[in-house]
Amino acid sequence: MNGGAGSASPRERRFSAQDGLSLFWRDYGETQSDPLPVLCLPGLTRNGKDYASLARRLSATRRVLCPDYRGRGRSGYDPDWRNYRPETVLNDIAHLLAVAGVHRCIVIGTSFGGLLGLGLAAAMPTALAGLVMNDIGPDIETSPYAQLLDVIGRDHPLSGWDQAVPALRAMFPGLVFQNKAAWEPAARNTWKEGQDGRLHIDWDPALARLLRMAPTPKPFWTLYRAVRRLPVLAVRGEKSEMLSQDCFDRMAREKPDLARVTVPGAGHVPTLDEPEPRAAIDAFLAAL
Repeated sequence: MNGGAGSASPRERRFSAQDGLSLFWRDYGETQSDPLPVLCLPGLTRNGKDYASLARRLSATRRVLCPDYRGRGRSGYDPDWRNYRPETVLNDIAHLLAVAGVHRCIVIGTSFGGLLGLGLAAAMPTALAGLVMNDIGPDIETSPYAQLLDVIGRDHPLSGWDQAVPALRAMFPGLVFQNKAAWEPAARNTWKEGQDGRLHIDWDPALARLLRMAPTPKPFWTLYRAVRRLPVLAVRGEKSEMLSQDCFDRMAREKPDLARVTVPGAGHVPTLDEPEPRAAIDAFLAAL
């Protein structure tokens, strides 16, 4: 596909990871646009489809890269679940930037993607010009995390799309959106059509095997200090169960120039299509 500036249709691309696994990514906007490109990193089990609306909007003026991590979306499933560790994913992202010819970018990371943004800042400090952390911080609340392990470790097959929204609500009872219209695309991005005619989750359930090896996530404050000199925007859902208000406030104390926005009525995670983060992201990008 050929997507120009502001095109609704991205270029759909693949590249081979260092170990040969086929990885998929969407490339929006002009490849040689003057503003810094944006790299959108989705949540733990999510994929680049979650960023479609944001990417289409931003691609009117800049290039936007939306990868599917290994074991998610249209990227290959790794035969060795141990390769789903964050270090491997960071290596995949570094290879993506090289393949795309991107030497410096702004990262927008949702949940797990925000932590990967911190990792990139530490591992490739010259590659990052700024970071947007969507509903994630150095302290991760353990209660919703434990529930997540049970949900992602098995398939949740459905017989039709009419079941998708109710099933998503049942799988993630803490999921709250500011706008009710967000439920349909969120559900569409959670399942895929299988060869058996049923819908199946759009990630590899083997992801949970790796996470169960360390069921209690460690604080990431040391990693957070890697962005001390970078422009950072932190987004929090008002009803988030993953990013507490205490952690959100400490992030500001640790980094006094931190830009922050709270999304009223949203839980984990804001879609970034809400008015508050839209305005905040636009202002943040305009300053870089």
